[in-house]
Amino acid sequence: MMSTSEPCTLPGEDKSGLVKLVMIAGLVVILDQASKLIVYHGLALYNEIVIIPGFFSIVHYQNPGGAFGILAGTGNGFRQVFFLIVSILALGLIYYFYRSTPRSHRFLSAGFAMIFGGAIGNLLDRFRLGQVVDFLDVYVNGWHWPAFNVADSAITIGICIFVLHLLFGKMPDKIIGKKES
Repeated sequence: MMSTSEPCTLPGEDKSGLVKLVMIAGLVVILDQASKLIVYHGLALYNEIVIIPGFFSIVHYQNPGGAFGILAGTGNGFRQVFFLIVSILALGLIYYFYRSTPRSHRFLSAGFAMIFGGAIGNLLDRFRLGQVVDFLDVYVNGWHWPAFNVADSAITIGICIFVLHLLFGKMPDKIIGKKES
């Protein structure tokens, strides 16, 4: 029987690996939620603060859809259930990838932890507000990239790390399905 003073882990679980996941994902969630809270309460909806004229502003948008506003026009009930299910499945998959990544691939596991934290950050918005707060606006003249947030940035960086590992053949065999010899 496990004593109550020991951390709760699954059989065979690496505690240091979980600490890394919690630290990185937790930092992403804290930075994401704190920045969204500042924008949500400090900047009226659809207002902007120009930081670098012609290139970057802080704005206050609320996105009921997914990336690039996907499904924004669908009914709220369907959208909420859809994003809840997709988010839970994505979190499970990313957690599996994270746990399957050997210690020798520290950069890759950090990327998975960033994706995990970003997904949680946006999921928290959906639970709290029914939509995601976006506030980073990058543009050149009249051409705007869709507004995004810290969680989206972490997800994008994590995905770039993953893609770089794929492109340069640096993926661990366990993740891509090869049998270890």
